[in-house]
Amino acid sequence: MEWNIVTLNGSSVIMTFLFDWISLLFMGFVLIISALVILYSDDYMHGDLNIVRFILLVLMFVVSMMFLIISPNVISILLGWDGLGLVSYLLVIYYQNVSSYGAGMLTVLSNRIGDVALLMVIAWMINFGSWSFIYYLDFLAGSMEMELISFLVVLAAMTSSAQIPFSSWLPAAMAAPTPVSALVHSSTLVTAGVYLLIRFSPSFGYCLNMFLLLVSGLTMFMAGLGANFEYDLKKIIALSTLSQLGLMIMTISVGLSSLAFFHLLTHALFKALLFMCAGGVIHSMGDSQDIRFMGGMSIYMPFTSSCLMVSNFALCGMPFLAGFYSSDFILEMFSMSYVNMFGFLLLFLSTGLTVCYSFRLFYFTMCGDFNFSPSYSFVEVNYNMMFGMVGLLVLSVFGGGVLMWLICPTPSMICLPYYLSFLTLVVLFLGGWIGYGMASFSFSDDLFSMSFYTISSFSGSMWFMPFFSTYGVSFAPLVVGYSATKVFDFGWMEYFGGQGMYWILFSFSKVNQWFQYNSLKVFLGFFVMWVVILLFILIY
Repeated sequence: MEWNIVTLNGSSVIMTFLFDWISLLFMGFVLIISALVILYSDDYMHGDLNIVRFILLVLMFVVSMMFLIISPNVISILLGWDGLGLVSYLLVIYYQNVSSYGAGMLTVLSNRIGDVALLMVIAWMINFGSWSFIYYLDFLAGSMEMELISFLVVLAAMTSSAQIPFSSWLPAAMAAPTPVSALVHSSTLVTAGVYLLIRFSPSFGYCLNMFLLLVSGLTMFMAGLGANFEYDLKKIIALSTLSQLGLMIMTISVGLSSLAFFHLLTHALFKALLFMCAGGVIHSMGDSQDIRFMGGMSIYMPFTSSCLMVSNFALCGMPFLAGFYSSDFILEMFSMSYVNMFGFLLLFLSTGLTVCYSFRLFYFTMCGDFNFSPSYSFVEVNYNMMFGMVGLLVLSVFGGGVLMWLICPTPSMICLPYYLSFLTLVVLFLGGWIGYGMASFSFSDDLFSMSFYTISSFSGSMWFMPFFSTYGVSFAPLVVGYSATKVFDFGWMEYFGGQGMYWILFSFSKVNQWFQYNSLKVFLGFFVMWVVILLFILIY
């Protein structure tokens, strides 16, 4: 659909909307999830004085995502992209405190890099005579301009989807309210980069695909490893999102963009439900997010626990839940593709780690005794929250099968040797066993616990990436500022400059003041001095 906004001297400004099966399906999912999230947040944010402002911000977020989805034009994509970046900043700093301001600044500055990349794409696409990229992808694939544009699009997608080295903003953005996290991590901000890659994927060359494979594989592995050493409930789920984004981009890099889109949709369903359940648990736990204080939740919160475990097992790829259809299909198609050994190992190791942290979460939240205050009383979530969770629960169970019929109407022939066929099952069972065992294991040996602490400090800090993106960025300017202060304000410049001039004038004024305080004595002294001088002149 094209809408002619204005025509001036034969030049037209036209707004184009693209309604194909990808955009319509994705729009439907975004609208369903956002409707259920807003219903959920009506009770979750109950008592907040600015709830109307919060709902309006969420709606602006959704409208920006709509712009991005239906735009085949880079300029209108930039409008949606900028809207997502700005509104995400406002939502992350919604609870106004020091940590949320820091997280918001990290989020918005990381996403500005993507904005600059998209602006450079707009500048380079002037060569083509139009900014509607959808017409050029196949025609200009392989040309120098298209390769440069593709690289800039990949850079923009890496910032939005938090791939290495831009990963640190995603767990930091957990400072936002939980309904926002459910929306951001399922179907809006972080998936915008993946959606852009799916749209531009026909123009990617071999080198760019290999680069994407490496970066996304490392991101997936890093996030899976980090989630196994994390104790913050929301951060574990945020790192699982990062891992799944790595899986989607890895799938795009081997040319399976329709499968990546399939996983994007199924992941949106169970991830939104996972965050909603986490919000309910956090509310009931008196705003505590530490999973070590939880335990035996299935007894005290049966409905929320059921939803949490369904979404958790869907994330693992439990058969016949939403995540199984897409993730199992991706692993089998990946095994049939021409992929190097490193990428193959990263994918299957990261899949095992996903099951590992899911079972670890299951152990800490559902098993054993309740570890919070002994006299603490629970309240199950409210009706609106329950209604929102039930809607997503049904979609998480049946959505994968329905999407399989829609996206893959014809069966795919998968022909693998026995060891590759069973590799997925072996990795899943091994990951679950290790995760459950690691959670229930207690450290008695000091040497072992010290080495474990060293590994966990490296893995749990996302390979020191937040350290580099915050301390690493701010350290050099702060050192220069300190040196400048030392030289100018406390050094020779000050001694010979303002402060030195002040002390000289101060000394002169003290002398002047001494004259004024001792006037009679000074006058007599001057009189004697003049008499002596006169006598001296008269004698000689």
